[in-house]
Amino acid sequence: MSDYLLQHEGPIRLVFFFGIFAAVAMWELLAPRRRLTTSKAVRWSSNLGIVVLNTLLLRAAFPVLAVGMAGLAVQEGWGLLNRVALPGWLAFVLAVAALDLVIYLQHVMFHAVPALWRLHRMHHTDLDFDVTTGARFHPIEIGLSMGIKLAAVVLLGASPVAVLVFEVLLNGTAMFNHGNIRLPLVLDRWLRLLVVTPDMHRVHHSVHPGETNSNFGFNLPWWDRLLGTYRAQPREGHEGMTIGISQFRDPRELRLDRLLSQPFRGDASGYAITRRGNSA
Repeated sequence: MSDYLLQHEGPIRLVFFFGIFAAVAMWELLAPRRRLTTSKAVRWSSNLGIVVLNTLLLRAAFPVLAVGMAGLAVQEGWGLLNRVALPGWLAFVLAVAALDLVIYLQHVMFHAVPALWRLHRMHHTDLDFDVTTGARFHPIEIGLSMGIKLAAVVLLGASPVAVLVFEVLLNGTAMFNHGNIRLPLVLDRWLRLLVVTPDMHRVHHSVHPGETNSNFGFNLPWWDRLLGTYRAQPREGHEGMTIGISQFRDPRELRLDRLLSQPFRGDASGYAITRRGNSA
């Protein structure tokens, strides 16, 4: 089974990406949580353009990506999980959970360091919140993120199957929890004990810095609760809250060319965790 998964890594990723994207996009049409405020055509063309650009750049910049690096680590005996005797299922679970914690900590770091916030804030300058927002990351941030992920895979000694499953889960849940979709409140309350829900993550895209600097999880919701960064609801409610940050609110900033230049314009504002006013 594991050999089959690794031999068909590309098709598996594509099937899950397009399947989950289509399902969430349809859900958004049938049961939207909020009314969109800006042009969907402009936003989607830019956000999906970023996806294509990031995919091409990753393939060009990294001869080995995460699953390939995991295979090399197993072959060479690198990493903690390749040096301790654990049942296969336990090593798999620990690898997936540990990689998710790494992504959480990375996300916090990109909010804490002003220079990194310059890169990451492009994800937050979207003026609406939907399935395409989940893939809207600056190419430089994507490159740095891949470097961190490769280092984590080597240090952990995660198996190729665990890395593949983790990446499919992360991409799928990122599309789900950025969806402009309505869930029954009772279901949301229970579901967010197991996975980050759209209502939980939407708080993170609030214009208020104190809300922006909360709910950092993409996949598992436990790190926010354990490490004190969980916020249950936005102060103005989900229909009334303003999406985005105080900078770059001109709708022209939604164009692809403007998105790519945002890290190099303006200051780091008050949103970085270490800046005064971040609790507002």
